[in-house]
Amino acid sequence: MEEITFSVRGEYITLGQLLKVLDLVPTGGQAKMVIQSGEVKVNGEVETRRGRKLRPGDIVEIWNYRIKLVGEGEV
Repeated sequence: MEEITFSVRGEYITLGQLLKVLDLVPTGGQAKMVIQSGEVKVNGEVETRRGRKLRPGDIVEIWNYRIKLVGEGEV
């Protein structure tokens, strides 16, 4: 599993935005389909809401990626 560290700017980023920023999906519509299909876990639990607010400390798993969110400047 590939580990990715992502620095959150501000208080949070939504799940759909995260997938687009990391180029895991090309569009918001694609993000919605992938998330609603149950392919994404947040902190070990399946998440189906693309608007889920992710904050530093959260762990997102999708396909063969494990994404750890950290605060700005914590990398």
